Amino acid sequence: MPQETDRKMMEILRILADREEVLGAKTIAEELKKKGYDLGERAVRYHMRILDEKGFTERIGYAGRQITDKGHKELEKGLIYDQVDFIFSKFEDMIYQTTLNPSDGTGKVIVNTSSFVYDKNIMEILKSVFTKGIAVSPYVKFLDPLPEVGNEIRMDTVCGTTIDGMLLRAGIPVIPKYGGIVKVEDYVPIRFTELISYKKTSMTPLEAFTDKNMTSVLEVIDNGNGSIPANFRLIPKTARKNAVKIFNNLQKIGITGLLKMGDEGESVLGIPIDDNMVGIAVIGGIAPLCAAKEAGFDVNIKLAENTIEFGKMQSLVNPKPIIKTTGPGIPEKVKFLLSKAWNLIYQVDFDIETHQGNVITNISYVKTNELDLAIDIFEDVMKTGPQYCTSKYFKIIPGKEPNKTGIATVCSLTLDGILVKNGVSTTPQYGGILETDSKQPRFIELTAYSGSSLDPHEIYIAKDMTSVSEAIKDGGRVLASLREIPYIARPAAVDVLEEVQDAGFSILKIGKPSELVYNAKVERYHVGIVAPGGLNPIAALKEHGMDVEPKAVETMTNVSEMEEF
Repeated sequence: MPQETDRKMMEILRILADREEVLGAKTIAEELKKKGYDLGERAVRYHMRILDEKGFTERIGYAGRQITDKGHKELEKGLIYDQVDFIFSKFEDMIYQTTLNPSDGTGKVIVNTSSFVYDKNIMEILKSVFTKGIAVSPYVKFLDPLPEVGNEIRMDTVCGTTIDGMLLRAGIPVIPKYGGIVKVEDYVPIRFTELISYKKTSMTPLEAFTDKNMTSVLEVIDNGNGSIPANFRLIPKTARKNAVKIFNNLQKIGITGLLKMGDEGESVLGIPIDDNMVGIAVIGGIAPLCAAKEAGFDVNIKLAENTIEFGKMQSLVNPKPIIKTTGPGIPEKVKFLLSKAWNLIYQVDFDIETHQGNVITNISYVKTNELDLAIDIFEDVMKTGPQYCTSKYFKIIPGKEPNKTGIATVCSLTLDGILVKNGVSTTPQYGGILETDSKQPRFIELTAYSGSSLDPHEIYIAKDMTSVSEAIKDGGRVLASLREIPYIARPAAVDVLEEVQDAGFSILKIGKPSELVYNAKVERYHVGIVAPGGLNPIAALKEHGMDVEPKAVETMTNVSEMEEF
C-alpha cells in the first residue's frame, strides 16, 4: 500500500489504542482531523475494513471498532520511519496537555504507568526510594484496588516531562533534549555518563536505560554512590529567574527532582551549553521502578503514557531527599558516539583489493571458563548465518580482568570508512533491530547515532531484544545499521560494496534514491545502505544465557592479526 495510506491506518490504530474503547467512524474521523488527516467517515470505514482484514481491529456490533492484540503489536513495530518522529511528537503532545497549577496543585500531570505483581517487598523498595527523594514526586495513583499478594497491579507515577509542561505554561520556551544516566558520588550528581536524544528514536530515551544492569538506584540509597535515570532540557537564559520560581512552587506541592539548573552557558553535569541558554537536569520519574527492577522484580514500565488530575494522586511517603545540590560544572564532558566513530572511520585503511588493513572493531567480554562454549555458538552464527555478521573476521584477546576474555568483531562502521576512502561520502544514521521473519524484512526499532553516547546495539542486547539464533534458522530479530550516501554516488558505492562482499563482509541492502529501506526512511536525494551489526554473534551468546559485556566501536585492529571462520 502507498506510504500515505499506511500512515493513516497507523494513526487510526493509535487513536483506538489511546482511547481504549470502541469507536465509530465519526469519532475516528474527528480525531484524525486534529492530527492533520482530513478523512470523511466513508474513507475511515474503508481503511477500517482493511485493518479488520489484517486482524488489527475488530468490529463490535454497530458501535464501531476496537484494536486487537495483533493491532497493538503492529502499532509497536510497524512503520518505523513514522515511529522515530512520533516519539518526540508524543512528548510534545503530553507537554501541551499538562495543566498543573504550581500554586494550588490543581490540574493534570504527565504520568508513567507501570505494572508489577503486588508484593510487600516491592512496595517497601518503592517507598524507600520515594522517601529518599529519588523521584519527581512521591505522589502515585493505583489503577486497581490493592490486590492479594501475587496479583498484578498498575500504578501511575509522575513523569519528569511534567516539568517541561510547567515551564511551557509559564510562557518559557523549553527544549527537551536527552534522557540518560547520571553518576552520583557521595550523594552528589557528578555527570551524565550516557545520553540518548529525544529526537529520531523509536524507543523513549529513558526506556533504553530501564534494564536492571544500567542503573544502581539502590546503591545510591545505601551508600550515596551509583547511577540514576535523569532527563535534560534547555531554556533561554532570560527565563532562568522565572524557572527557579516555578521549581520552588512545585516543591511546595510535592513535585521536585531537580538535580541542577545551570547558569547561562554553564555546562550541566557534563553537557556543554550554548551561550544564552540554560540547562536543567531532573531525576527520571521511573527511578523508583528502576530500583525495583534492580532488586529482581519484573516491572513493566510505560513512559509518558497519559495525563491525570494531580489531585487524584496520593503521597506514599513524606520524602527527605538525600541527593545534594551539585557544585560548579565539571571539566569532563559527555562523550557522544559519533565523535568517536568519525575519528575511527578516518583511520580505516582496509584495501578492498588486497584484503589488508585496519578495521574498526567491537570488543566484548565473556567469562574465560565459558570461552569454548562461546566460540562454538559464535561459529554456528558465523557459518549458518554469515549474512547477519558484518564480516568473517574475529580475534580472541586477553581481558582486563583475570576471569574475562575479549572477543573482537568487526564493527559495521568499518564500511563507512571503506566507502569514504574510496571517495563516497557517507553518514551513519541509525542502529536498529531488523525483523527477518516476514516476507519483507523490516526495522522494528531505530535509534539515531547522532545525540547518543553509546551504540544503540548495546542497549538492544542489554534489553534482550534480539533473536539472532532464530534468525539464522527460520526468522527472528537481528542487529543492523543504516547509513546514507548521496544518490549520485550510488553506482560507485555499488562497485565498492561488491568488492567489499568479496572480501568477506556482508551487505543486506543498497536502496534506491529516496526509497524506504526495510521500512526506514532516508533523506531526499540520498540512498540508504543496510549492514548487519558486528555484535550479532555476541547477541547470540546472551540469548544462550551467557554473561556477556558488549562494547561497540571500541578500537582499530589490523585484519592480519585476526582469524576467520
